[in-house]
Amino acid sequence: MPILNAVMSWLMRKRIHQIELFMKYPYEVQEEWFRRLILAGKSTEWGRLYDFKSINTYHEFTERVPVSDYEQLKPFIDRMRKGEENILWPEEIKWFAKSSGTTSSKSKFIPVSNASLEECHFKGGKDMISLFVNNFPDSEVFDGRGLVMGGSHTISEISNTSYYDGDLSAILIQNLPFWVQFLKTPNINIALMDEWESKIEMMAQETMQHDVTSISGVPSWTTVLLRRILEISGKDNISEVWPRLEVFFHGGVSFDPYREQFKAMIPSSRMNYMETYNASEGFFGIQDLSDRNELLLMLDYGIFYEFIPMENIHDEHPKAVQLAEVQLGVNYAMLITTNAGLWRYMIGDTVVFTSVSPYRLKITGRTKSYINTFGEELMVDNADKALNIACAKCKAVIKDYTAGPHFSKDKKTAAHEWIIEFEKPPQHLDFFIETLDNALKSLNSDYEAKRYHNMILMPPIIHSVETNTFYNWLKKKGKLGGQHKVPRLSNDRSIIDEILPQNKD
Repeated sequence: MPILNAVMSWLMRKRIHQIELFMKYPYEVQEEWFRRLILAGKSTEWGRLYDFKSINTYHEFTERVPVSDYEQLKPFIDRMRKGEENILWPEEIKWFAKSSGTTSSKSKFIPVSNASLEECHFKGGKDMISLFVNNFPDSEVFDGRGLVMGGSHTISEISNTSYYDGDLSAILIQNLPFWVQFLKTPNINIALMDEWESKIEMMAQETMQHDVTSISGVPSWTTVLLRRILEISGKDNISEVWPRLEVFFHGGVSFDPYREQFKAMIPSSRMNYMETYNASEGFFGIQDLSDRNELLLMLDYGIFYEFIPMENIHDEHPKAVQLAEVQLGVNYAMLITTNAGLWRYMIGDTVVFTSVSPYRLKITGRTKSYINTFGEELMVDNADKALNIACAKCKAVIKDYTAGPHFSKDKKTAAHEWIIEFEKPPQHLDFFIETLDNALKSLNSDYEAKRYHNMILMPPIIHSVETNTFYNWLKKKGKLGGQHKVPRLSNDRSIIDEILPQNKD
């Protein structure tokens, strides 16, 4: 294994040179991928519909091809699931990443082409390791096993045509080369189980027997596994189970609410945390600096990027900008054109650029995940930061949370109603509420204005709920598993009303 570690580390560092090239020449790399994608798509039904053959410039592309979301592409994707080819992308697609639903469907089915598997998702996984090894040259991450928190997939059938659908993580695990499987734990049969509670139990039993040096997964479900391992092993912390564990590659949700939980479970000075931006639609960003939690936008994965300022998102024809036109500190909705046939697709994420040389960004939330009851525009990024401030001052630790609007009986005033499951509750909840309120005011001027003299928004309402409240809610809805997450902010009360007792005030 030491020899393997040395060889793998050397191979990974070779990729750094290519990463440095797209950091130096971002526009040229994006222009090249724009042309390659248009060329690849010109013979598809979508390409013929918008006459890709005559598109020569980005301006022509934006004038001709509409901005799309899943609802617009769904009729085309449904036909692909039935076995029709050359619809959105010029190759047969047998894999569809299943993610949370839309207004008209329980689930979305995102096409995953062979090109996107190889050039995007797998490449992102390799680069994640490459950047980590580059930052930590003495890493021995390949000396042990990598624990992967994966989902599950199934074989489905429409019109006598079979295809595979499931969590993106399961699709990736199923298609990994055999030599990579050798470096992972648990074994593939356990990793792809679909019954989540049994899966956690079997994962805990198997993985604790191995020398795990890295973990990859969504923070929420990883904490469930780690706690079960501690229960079974009788150890005080994970460092006693895996003394050589050195990195957790995490993504899917903000890590901020989980940071203190992980520090308590893994009190090791050698432990590192590395964020990734990987979704069903593509692998977009990786934390390339060990001391800053910004994400390097990966520009050579077969994805062409555009960005719409959030202030224009509801315009009839919102104008997008290219990478060269983005500005620091502006909240953008991200559009992608990909090598899986997503054309000018709005993925629903919002981002802010923190650097343009090279291009680094932070995820600020979702285009539909915010509270804007009276124009306060509270984004998930604001909520996470404010909760961190309140937890630090009140010596509390949060396990999970959600929030939505609360209206007064006369509908003239409102408040934000929070449901918080604490890992370590504050000694005085009233002080926590006051601290959270003040932090939100300092982070969001619109919120501060609406809170002025309680004229519009009243102080936050917080319910501290029992352990496993959110876990049991997800279980009741049949949504245990890696792809399912607790929605942080909602502009309606649907989630609040499901979780709170029926006789709430």
